[in-house]
Amino acid sequence: MPVASRWHRGGTPKHNLHFRNEVESRTILQELLLYLIFLTILCILTFGMVNPHMYYLNKVMSSVFLDTSVPGDERTNFKSICSIPDFWKFMEGPLLEGLYWDSWYNNSQLYNSKNSSRIYSENILLGVPRVRQLKVRNNTCKVYSSLQFLMSECYAKYTSENEDISDFGLKDDTEWKYSTPSINSPWHWGFVGVYRNGGYIFTLSKSKSEAKNKFINLQLNNWITRGTRVIFIDFTLYNANVNLFCIIRLVAEFPATGGILTSWQIYSVKFLIYVSYYDYFIAFCEITFLILFTVFIIQEGKKMKEFKFAYFKRIWNWLELLLLVLLKRTEQYSDFYLLAHWRIFYNNILAITIFFAWIKIFKFISFNNTMSQLSSTLSCCIKDIVGFAIMFFIILFAYAQLGFLIFGSQVDDFSTFQNSIFTQFRIILGDFNFAAIQQDNPILGPIYFITFIFFIFFVLLNMFLAIINYTYSEVQDDYSIGRRSSFKLGEMIKKSYNNILKKLKLKKPQEDEDNKSKKNKDLAEQARRKGFDENEIQSAEQMKKWKERLEKKYYSTEIQDDYQPVTQQEFRDLFLYAVELEKELHYISLKLNRVMRKVSALSY
Repeated sequence: MPVASRWHRGGTPKHNLHFRNEVESRTILQELLLYLIFLTILCILTFGMVNPHMYYLNKVMSSVFLDTSVPGDERTNFKSICSIPDFWKFMEGPLLEGLYWDSWYNNSQLYNSKNSSRIYSENILLGVPRVRQLKVRNNTCKVYSSLQFLMSECYAKYTSENEDISDFGLKDDTEWKYSTPSINSPWHWGFVGVYRNGGYIFTLSKSKSEAKNKFINLQLNNWITRGTRVIFIDFTLYNANVNLFCIIRLVAEFPATGGILTSWQIYSVKFLIYVSYYDYFIAFCEITFLILFTVFIIQEGKKMKEFKFAYFKRIWNWLELLLLVLLKRTEQYSDFYLLAHWRIFYNNILAITIFFAWIKIFKFISFNNTMSQLSSTLSCCIKDIVGFAIMFFIILFAYAQLGFLIFGSQVDDFSTFQNSIFTQFRIILGDFNFAAIQQDNPILGPIYFITFIFFIFFVLLNMFLAIINYTYSEVQDDYSIGRRSSFKLGEMIKKSYNNILKKLKLKKPQEDEDNKSKKNKDLAEQARRKGFDENEIQSAEQMKKWKERLEKKYYSTEIQDDYQPVTQQEFRDLFLYAVELEKELHYISLKLNRVMRKVSALSY
């Protein structure tokens, strides 16, 4: 029975394999082009949400409300407030001066100040500002029995269980009566507590003098008490020049230890989306994005149906699923904070989405040998890295706890266990205040720092690099003995590009053969210059032709898992190639023997 027919019965016809792999290669290239279009549109959408004016608007508002000093004390501003008198000075000074702008620099009236205030004459104050506070009840903490005669009142830190909801003071207006929080409003995460909405609330008047009288009245009637734990100042601005809303929240926390801790949130967001022509272009991109998004959902659904549980074994499929998942009056306070909160959350989700979208590019460029080696290195050493990570974090947490217990009461970087953990990473990066721990503990401070640098930087990090280098060298060895990528993206793109040029008659088919022939002639000429005779050059050219033909036949990326039939002519070519290879090896062996004899003779 002929060899060819016998092998064909057990395998797949050669032309069918070639056709199938050509289709697969073309499909991968089409997926890449479609994904690049999707990624481009996604980038346009995400960058369209960000406006360079956002930073400058936030900076301007910070200079007005955070950096402006209180009257009579140039060193005190909102950032440095530490007592209740300083807080009232800020309310009556920088806050009122920043909120109520009623004239130009030459005192000329540019607009009707009764309608709305315009900060820096460009930013309209929407509605009126709102101020609210949260309090805790008396006797919410326990005092040691032997010291109870010293204290008749005790106010614990803020929690929802300790919150005071009873009316107090004058009890004649909203600032003295408790307002129930709304269910949908987000809680605020402060320095020393997590605070919910509601509390004792009042809004400021559109008149600067009336607002100032309001503050004076509250101060005289002790609106801020020992039970006060936090005060929020909320207001919203709109700049029509750049179509941005600026939502500002100033927070003053009154911890149980005494004093005041200030923080702030300044968000510049774009609520009015479709205004300019560019916005309508963004709308077109959004529609296109939704179409592509639907296409990707259908594609992933087909893959899940086809591969079932095997679909979830590939990391790229998890990344694709992750990408798919990621993907409201003038005389009252205008509560834009909830809208800004969800808008910022939406922006963050999109930022994470675009990050993973760029990471997915590795799925396509991993067909390149270099990128394939990178992914193979990481996959091969994952077990070693996990073991190393366990050891690394054990030592890291041990040093974090040691630093927290030794320096936590004096050094801000170690004031909490969480801060202590992040400080360890800052030490690794060189961003660390060594003088602070040395001043706190002249003996244990240097010992702590030196031993941490030795174990983490000089030992563990070098172990990590050794794991990566050793695995990478093994992967390179695997690739050097014949492991190859299943699909060469670069060759496919080059081939498609040449076909397009040929169809457009911009490149003649004969040019490729001419370039190849010219290259072979150049190599032969270089060999003659180096002293090789014609027989050696012809033998090398014959070997190269056989090698290229055999590699194309048996090492081609077009056939991987399918059994390919072997013809008698192919078997004959392979046998001749082996014979010629044996001759070459014998020739090289003779040359090596001559060299060794010469070396031996010289040694005597």
